[in-house]
Amino acid sequence: MSDTMNIEDYLAQGGVLTAPGNVPARYRGELMRLMGSFVDSELAGSAGFAASINFAPGIKERIAASRITLEKADHAERVLDVMGSFGTDTKRYQGQHDWAARVGRDADLGAARQAGDMRLSVFHYPITGWTDAVAMNVLMGFATGVQMTELTRVSYAPLAEVFREIAPREARHAELGLEGLERIAATDAGRTEAGAAIAYWRPRVAATFGVAGSGRYDTLRKFGLRHSPNEALLARWEALVAEKLAPLGL
Repeated sequence: MSDTMNIEDYLAQGGVLTAPGNVPARYRGELMRLMGSFVDSELAGSAGFAASINFAPGIKERIAASRITLEKADHAERVLDVMGSFGTDTKRYQGQHDWAARVGRDADLGAARQAGDMRLSVFHYPITGWTDAVAMNVLMGFATGVQMTELTRVSYAPLAEVFREIAPREARHAELGLEGLERIAATDAGRTEAGAAIAYWRPRVAATFGVAGSGRYDTLRKFGLRHSPNEALLARWEALVAEKLAPLGL
């Protein structure tokens, strides 16, 4: 108990851990939960955008959707490698789960997770067309960017390094989405369609930040796995969305 408390004090003061062998049990549980959610979300996101490639109106857009599909799967594999160092059976992720599965368009999952599937709830909803895909990518891309400010500073050093490698490519995904949204919003009809798609996805992406006043936040903060509460991250995302979409009339 003394050793565990000493490690927790070390983490609370900004310390980092570097190998599975010196990770306390409760910390390990929270770290695995964090990684599992990221891997499942990236795999589900990749599967969703794979279906969107054929929605693309041109070669430029097709390339962008293909790039996002490929890189999200690659990001999942990189974090899964870290999970493997803790003894996770990585073969479970090799095509044995239907990451393309989606609920009904009008389902209301809130922030709930499904049994055996730790993807963020937003990745359970179906994408219905190109404008819908772009709107979802922009809003979720901005959310990922905000979350990366947390993930790149997690106290497990090997994972933080992976997230630092991933972060610029995730940021580029959001940029590609915004470029596509600009082209769509250049016409009145496109702007109307984009506005409807944003209205659909905005509350579903907002739900990925979790509830305000989360009871688990204090534990995660002490472990160095979180630094800002859910409500602060949500506020940053909302400000970013307003800043980026206002010039497009959205």
